[in-house]
Amino acid sequence: MDMNKFTRDLLQQALHIESDITLFNSATPLLGNLAELDSIGVVNVITLIEEQLNCIIEDDEINAEVFETFGSLVSFIQSKQSG
Repeated sequence: MDMNKFTRDLLQQALHIESDITLFNSATPLLGNLAELDSIGVVNVITLIEEQLNCIIEDDEINAEVFETFGSLVSFIQSKQSG
């Protein structure tokens, strides 16, 4: 599975982003850079990860670092996929 594409699609679906996110790379900042990624947006992303990967994300797994950059979010999703 192309995890970058999966994450882009997930963000698009969870946040209803209208801007082009195909150019996001691992260093692209998310938190504070995407207006759509507010507290409700974070919950939407987490819920969608759980649904699509059939996993459970505990509250203590979520922190600002997970959503700091596109790369950090991809890494988190990879850890949930393999876990």
